[in-house]
Amino acid sequence: MLGKLLVVAALMFGFGYALVPVYKHMCEMLGINVLTQADGTVAYDKNTQIDKSRTITIELDGNSQGPWRFRPTARSVDVHPGELTTVTYEVVNTQNRTVQAQAIPSYAPQSVTPHFKKVECFCFKQQTLKANEAKQMPVVFYIDPALPREVKTITLSYTFFEIAGTQAVAAK
Repeated sequence: MLGKLLVVAALMFGFGYALVPVYKHMCEMLGINVLTQADGTVAYDKNTQIDKSRTITIELDGNSQGPWRFRPTARSVDVHPGELTTVTYEVVNTQNRTVQAQAIPSYAPQSVTPHFKKVECFCFKQQTLKANEAKQMPVVFYIDPALPREVKTITLSYTFFEIAGTQAVAAK
């Protein structure tokens, strides 16, 4: 009986241990919860033609989970597919301590995700915010001209949250 229980416990531990890489692999395959492209970069094709016949409205949104104010500096921007565009988000740490944070992007409608190409983004890496520090963080992107013509508005939303276990105590 003890042997069977040890085998079951070992199998349960192995299953739990294997869930993290399986989850990451499934998310990458399905294209959900992905922060960056597969190689961590986005190459901007310099020969991309800008489609001046269409205008897409990009609505910007910022949500925060933690001790700060986080918001876009503009509520929306109009772009042409293929046009390189820069928008800025502002974050202010309102605490008297240094914090580590990460931003997770999301898009609406979800079908535009493969067409929204980020060249530079603060979401690619963790951010360190010192006590009472304010930062302006750019996002450089373009919309793939292959975006379906019926899409007229895209919402780019970021949730900015503190990374657990990385809190630093403020110097006294």
